[in-house]
Amino acid sequence: MTHIYQTENHEKYGCEHPRLSGCGYGRAFGHLWFEASITAHAFVGETRLSEQRVLIETVYLPKAETWVAVRDGAPAGFISLLDDFIGGLFVSPKHQGAGIGRLLISHALRQKGQLRLEVYTANTQAYAFYENLGFEELSRRPSDDEGLPFENAQMLLKGR
Repeated sequence: MTHIYQTENHEKYGCEHPRLSGCGYGRAFGHLWFEASITAHAFVGETRLSEQRVLIETVYLPKAETWVAVRDGAPAGFISLLDDFIGGLFVSPKHQGAGIGRLLISHALRQKGQLRLEVYTANTQAYAFYENLGFEELSRRPSDDEGLPFENAQMLLKGR
């Protein structure tokens, strides 16, 4: 059974701080992010992903509303939201294909009413996943947030 918890639920996790920093989940999510990204974003390169991991753990996750899917007492995946924008959806490779990503998207959509995201077009598995869930492509841009030549598609899913 998979359960979803908001990371602000510091009593559930025994954290002293209501956000990820200070309770160890920033590093746990950073590990999960890296584990999933090394496969999904291999085109970015391991060195670059290692650099990005530090930002994920120390800058991006603490600013986001993050929901974690817990299976067998351990994080199996998470979704981080900035309002209705999905800053990240990552599922541990050993839990992929078990419906965790779909569960996290469904939960976030119920909370927000609509969801927006950007996805690397080279990540064809993720692009197809979002398309199968009903996300519609709005536009593309030829480079990522850091100006590197990795095309991104902006997508939108409206609640029904």
